[in-house]
Amino acid sequence: MSDGADLLAVADRLVGMAQGGEQLEAFVARSSDTQVRVYGGEVEQLSVADSAGVGVRIVRDGRQGFAYCGSFDPAALAETVADARDNASFGEPDEAAGVAVPDGVEPVDLDLWRPGLADVATADKVALAVELERAVLGADPRIAGVESCDYADSLAESAVATTTGIRRSTRETGCELVAYPLAGDGDDTQAGFGFTLGRSFDELDVATAAREAADRALRMLGATKPPSGRLTVVLDPWVTAQLVGLVAETLAADEVVKGRSLFAERVGEQVASPLVTLVEDPTDARSWAATPVDDEGLATRPVPLVSAGVLQGFVHSTWTGRRMGTASTGSAVRGGFKTTPGAGCRAVAPTPGAAGAAALVAGVDDGVLVQEVSGLHSGVNPVSGDLSTGAEGLRIRGGEVAEPLREFTIASTLQRLLHDVVAVGSDLTWLPMSAAGVTLVIGDVSVSGS
Repeated sequence: MSDGADLLAVADRLVGMAQGGEQLEAFVARSSDTQVRVYGGEVEQLSVADSAGVGVRIVRDGRQGFAYCGSFDPAALAETVADARDNASFGEPDEAAGVAVPDGVEPVDLDLWRPGLADVATADKVALAVELERAVLGADPRIAGVESCDYADSLAESAVATTTGIRRSTRETGCELVAYPLAGDGDDTQAGFGFTLGRSFDELDVATAAREAADRALRMLGATKPPSGRLTVVLDPWVTAQLVGLVAETLAADEVVKGRSLFAERVGEQVASPLVTLVEDPTDARSWAATPVDDEGLATRPVPLVSAGVLQGFVHSTWTGRRMGTASTGSAVRGGFKTTPGAGCRAVAPTPGAAGAAALVAGVDDGVLVQEVSGLHSGVNPVSGDLSTGAEGLRIRGGEVAEPLREFTIASTLQRLLHDVVAVGSDLTWLPMSAAGVTLVIGDVSVSGS
């Protein structure tokens, strides 16, 4: 892959096709992705895909049109601009419509690109997944099998140019290795998972992923349903990150504008425990989705969302900022060149506390350590905040981890969970999602089991 200059050249060519009175935004993207799944030492699935294309937005007289194509061919580019222009003529007038304009914020210099990833042979990627499977199977005699071991990587580049003066590009690489083992003891079989992440191939740690995968499966052997009751719940970082991700979705200004956020009209209010502080920061290179430039070409930046429990605001794209009388926070996201941008979080992190996970568990007399949840996204109402999710984990008795538990349900609301946080761990953990996690202690949660 190049240094991105050729993508900017394509974007420049598109901007040059704008007519008088038009705003034009050109989003140009290119990616190369590999996915491998192995089972029983053999390749079960293999996909190597390259993608490239452009998305063009044209705004004229408050009417927006969009079109895209999967080619850099000059004729295809000209046709895409013509289609976007034609679509704009049928658009509904919108006073907030318009492409981004430079805001004076310069992108942070982030080291997110590892060109060597493109040179790793597919056979080596397969071999690493096979090695992980072998390591998991050898971790303990009770590991009865491995459902699969998966390898995935991506090299992604994009460029944005506009008639308003934006001209920026970015590129990132990433890879991951994941194992899904099965532990068995008689008729009892329990699943687990473990993973390792990196920007480059040589950053992947097979031993760490294998150990975590085996441990998660083994510690659930003998799990039973707990009795129903109200308990202190301790979320491990994996689960906390999913919860933070849900909160982050409701803090996207698109959801507020559309009436789908429980935090609408609550800026300045106490919406969580004073122990809870959340910051969206795509400039943190530890984040899986870190990037110096958003999908409208503006520099990303830290955005305070919740400070000491008080709601500070939302993440904005250009459109939501104009719609709500503020400005973009450099938080435009899109699902590739085939879609228009919206507002969204990429890298939300809770501010960690002072105590480690072990110390937090030691402070719980009667509770449950939740290490996995199921159906969390489908079990949450983003407007009311009502939440119900299946879970599994370990009982906590007298400050010590005890028997494994499964098939129980946690029922509450996002609002109550946030307000009932009683401790935040020091173990900030970045995961392959749009949020980081910490060990989080929540008091008096309804747990439904047997």
